[in-house]
Amino acid sequence: MEYETRPFIGGEFVDAKDAFPVANPYTGETVAEVGRADIAMLDDGLSAAEAAGDALAALAPYQRADLLLTISELIAERADELARTITLEAGKPIALSRGEAQRAVGTFRIAAEEARRYAGELHLQEAYGASGGKYALIGRFPLTPLLAITPFNFPLNLVAHKVAPALAVGAAVIHKPARYTPLTALMLAEIYAKAEVPAGAYNVVPTAPSELEGMIASERIRKISFTGSAEVGWSLKAACGRKRITLEMGGNAAVVVDEADDIPAIAAHVARGAFAYSGQVCISIQRIFVRDTLSDEFARAFVEYTKAEIRSGDPFDEAVLNGPMISQDDVERVGSWVAEAVSAGAKLLCGGEAKGAVLAPTIIADAPHDAKVWAEEAFAPLAVVEPYHDFAEAVAKVNDSRFGLQAGYFTHDLDKAHYAFEHTEAGAVLINETPISRLDHLPYGGVKDSGFGREGPRYAMDELTEPRVFVVKPNR
Repeated sequence: MEYETRPFIGGEFVDAKDAFPVANPYTGETVAEVGRADIAMLDDGLSAAEAAGDALAALAPYQRADLLLTISELIAERADELARTITLEAGKPIALSRGEAQRAVGTFRIAAEEARRYAGELHLQEAYGASGGKYALIGRFPLTPLLAITPFNFPLNLVAHKVAPALAVGAAVIHKPARYTPLTALMLAEIYAKAEVPAGAYNVVPTAPSELEGMIASERIRKISFTGSAEVGWSLKAACGRKRITLEMGGNAAVVVDEADDIPAIAAHVARGAFAYSGQVCISIQRIFVRDTLSDEFARAFVEYTKAEIRSGDPFDEAVLNGPMISQDDVERVGSWVAEAVSAGAKLLCGGEAKGAVLAPTIIADAPHDAKVWAEEAFAPLAVVEPYHDFAEAVAKVNDSRFGLQAGYFTHDLDKAHYAFEHTEAGAVLINETPISRLDHLPYGGVKDSGFGREGPRYAMDELTEPRVFVVKPNR
């Protein structure tokens, strides 16, 4: 399959002077050489986005909705091709890549529906006292252009969660995809072009992070939306000046097993949530807290299911759930974290070994809370298991993290469920479900080092706009 490898600026693919390789993380083979956008091209992309503002503003909400539906339909037509590209450049198991492509179809469709509803609010002032018939219209106006910076792990649907709401409100986008996964974004650019979205509304600029420094500081950029590491996200916030910024910076997701009718079934569900896509998901399960009366049974079932049912290897194998990590450096990093924990007294229940870029699903017990496997985001097929005695203690353990994205609780007790909801420091609390679950229409984001602001089309649209009040007093 041949790929478009040139930056997409002002509605056209343009030649670049330099290029960088995109590799298959499973085989290490080069998939393509992608054009690297230099500073001059970035400025062209920014100018194209600024110029697109008038064309986007001229579109009525129904017209933006129609464009979003067209993009959704075109993604559906190319879903298999997109899925294979995601697997090729990101190493995501093919079944999960197909799921991502279908989710992107839905994300654009949801944004289309929200675009039609995003028509402002009408307030009649007589509701609050005599006002001479005054009324107020609260409209929302786009923060454009938007600089969108996306990670490697969801190179289509996480992009959709930034660019679809932007088109819904009429904001133009300069998109910097992850260095590992630019091909999927360039395919999306082809779809935008075929849908006849106004030129400059979506610009894809594969480049090095250092090249973005001027754009990040520029007053010409009105908004930044970033998904990635906490360290990079906070540095962006410090550098972006007065402009608005949304940060989604990962997590260290926890699940609590407090009650269970079927421990093996829950252990299997948790294993899939911990080891799918090599744990390279912001809401992948990393910490597992089990009531002490259930902990031995759960640990046995968890290890048994993982060894027997979590298949590792070639991501194009339909049965594989745990494919390669994105780089050999990450394999070595996690290996050193495991060694650190074991040397500090933790027990390695299974895994820990690697074959090439594929790290075996790894389960650790009794990890010290200052060990990296417990305290930091592993972004790997790694989970730590720990018992607890009291439910409030379990919630406190969940909160004992610098991250707060999502958490899951298995309990039959509605009072405990409400207690978890009221006391868990996270963007979402899931009951009788693992925290890796995300519904694309709901608000998504976290607290603490997981960032701030929310995605999900309707909520991202608020993040991408600012309100303006229009008050009218009838001339009567």
